[in-house]
Amino acid sequence: MYYLSQGDYDIFIPVTEQRTEGYYGRGETFPFGDNIIEIPAEEVRNMQFDCILFQSERNFLIDQHEVLAEWQKQLPRVYVEHNTPEKHPTNTRHVLNDPAVTMVHVTHFNKLMWDNSGIPDVRVIEHGVCIPPVAYQGDIPRGIVVINHIEQRGRITGWDVFEEVRKHVPLDLIGMGTLQSGGLGEVLNPQLPDFISHYRFFFNPIRYTSFGLAVCEAMMTGMPVVALATTEYVTVIKDGKSGFIDTNIEKLIDKMNTLIADPSLAKSMGAMARQVALEKFNIQRFTREWESVFRDTILRESIQLNIRNHEKENSIYQ
Repeated sequence: MYYLSQGDYDIFIPVTEQRTEGYYGRGETFPFGDNIIEIPAEEVRNMQFDCILFQSERNFLIDQHEVLAEWQKQLPRVYVEHNTPEKHPTNTRHVLNDPAVTMVHVTHFNKLMWDNSGIPDVRVIEHGVCIPPVAYQGDIPRGIVVINHIEQRGRITGWDVFEEVRKHVPLDLIGMGTLQSGGLGEVLNPQLPDFISHYRFFFNPIRYTSFGLAVCEAMMTGMPVVALATTEYVTVIKDGKSGFIDTNIEKLIDKMNTLIADPSLAKSMGAMARQVALEKFNIQRFTREWESVFRDTILRESIQLNIRNHEKENSIYQ
């Protein structure tokens, strides 16, 4: 939401008095601008919007029917899918079943794996990030892992991989719910780039997920990344150049220890990782593509509405 809010548009987010899941509001973690506007959930149905944005199954299946008026459900709509299929990796039909809604995936891998059949407008907008001016230091000869609730989420986030690797490589773990897993706890996002920039490398043990924003941010600081050669990572991290990727954990352990022993190698690889990130995860490109999706969806639905109205008028006339 923070990176999406960098675009030239206003985003209205519904909140409840209890601040329940999905209705937390702006919170205090991110330095949101004035274009992120909280509105009481019960008042949403009385407001005019240009477009509706869904960000989860719950948004589409439940929340819209509880929050939106019937006429608002016919507005231009966009569904952004952040995740890979949780059930079967290739045969899971996406919950979006309305051909009028624009589907946006955050990686090409996600689009490839989901069954998007029946959705005519399916797009990909890759991540865009912006971080404070932070320079890679690499002065702590350890790797850093940033995953929320890694132990509770288990194999999908690579808890078993992390446990095995940290037997052989000095690693620190940060994120929500990590204290009980031998980690250092949560580091708030605004402080995260500076915090991780002191570590020698960034390690991502996740087997199967979208490309992590924390990885994008690490690359932006100039850190080399070590990751599993799965999902979208193989298209971003160039093995032996901007980091190391492999499906062989033993090889990755050797490469991590190489980076710890050779800070100059880590720095040169990190510089290349930063160059890739500046080109691929450019925030201007990201917001430009999102603005284009919103404009295209609004224009398409406006044309369709005019067609429907014209057909209705002709039917009445006949």
